[in-house]
Amino acid sequence: MGVKNFKHTITIVAVLFIAISATAQTSVPQHTMEEVFHKIKTSHKYGLVITAPEGKMTDSPSIFRKGNTWYMYYIIFDGRGYETWMATSKNLLEWETAGKVMSFTADTDWDSNQKAGYLSLVDTKWGGSYKIKRYADRYWMSYLGGSSRGYESGTLAVGMAYNREEPTTAKEWSRIEKPVLSPKDKDANWWDNNVIYKSSVIEDKKKLSGHQFVMYYNAKGNAERIGMAVSDDMVNWTRLGSNPVLDHHRGITGDAYIQRMGKLWVMFYFGFGWDKEQSGRAWDSFACSYDLVNWTDWQGQPLIQPSEEFDAQYAHKPCVVKHKGVVYHFYCAVDKHGNRGIALSTSKALGKSKIHFSKR
Repeated sequence: MGVKNFKHTITIVAVLFIAISATAQTSVPQHTMEEVFHKIKTSHKYGLVITAPEGKMTDSPSIFRKGNTWYMYYIIFDGRGYETWMATSKNLLEWETAGKVMSFTADTDWDSNQKAGYLSLVDTKWGGSYKIKRYADRYWMSYLGGSSRGYESGTLAVGMAYNREEPTTAKEWSRIEKPVLSPKDKDANWWDNNVIYKSSVIEDKKKLSGHQFVMYYNAKGNAERIGMAVSDDMVNWTRLGSNPVLDHHRGITGDAYIQRMGKLWVMFYFGFGWDKEQSGRAWDSFACSYDLVNWTDWQGQPLIQPSEEFDAQYAHKPCVVKHKGVVYHFYCAVDKHGNRGIALSTSKALGKSKIHFSKR
């Protein structure tokens, strides 16, 4: 074989090797999944960290850090619908309510009675800064919006809110006028043409998805599943593909929260109604990906599941951070009486919360 032909052969082999490697990395091996599980598991339930006044419910934490202070955005349901609130903490254990950041409105046609916000563009690095990033001179928050009164009633869609100031004070955010993702869109799929629920927006710096920003959202057709949308400006969003990226074909698979461990991406999410061992209960699990599109689901035990009086019915809707070697897994806890609050489980024993539901 001549030198020229030999070089040509080597080039072909190299290309094939790259292609095979890329294909192989669309799934995550079992040993890697097990390693991730041991890195993220939390065996010590600290207890409730935020509850609402009697007759109301708290839900869906999302967290960022500025300086030495942690900020939690979360939602409260009061019978009319969802509003978004903020709390602060110095140690991730003790939280102080700061006030409301998205309120009911009377003059909007599509989101007057539902504004459930979820922080966008928070640093996803596992054990990283957890800073929130600006884009186009604004901070961003996606939210579940709707005009109907009641618990997740009527048509629900995804809106985008923004803030030109540091989101460290409890002030109202501005909102894009129309929803950015709706079950009524012309490109709505078979699985997301009924109701769209929680969304989570991250930056895809390497554009693995082909775009700068990625939104994971759960939606319902005949079951609830997690899918993707992409954007290059945070305002105009397009569904990526026609199928969900995580689907258990029944019950609920929802509320994705994304963290990055080197080249590996971890999606925390919750399940309900598809595991016989968790009959009637909700729990948190995870999936992993190398490319943000193809996800390998964890097949082992839940990360969080009902076990205490305060989370006897549901232990779900994760927000997970690692700080100074400790994993903090925040989640929505629901007891057998229907009380709903935000609870915490940690990888290290840090004592027990003194907060309880007001009505037990």
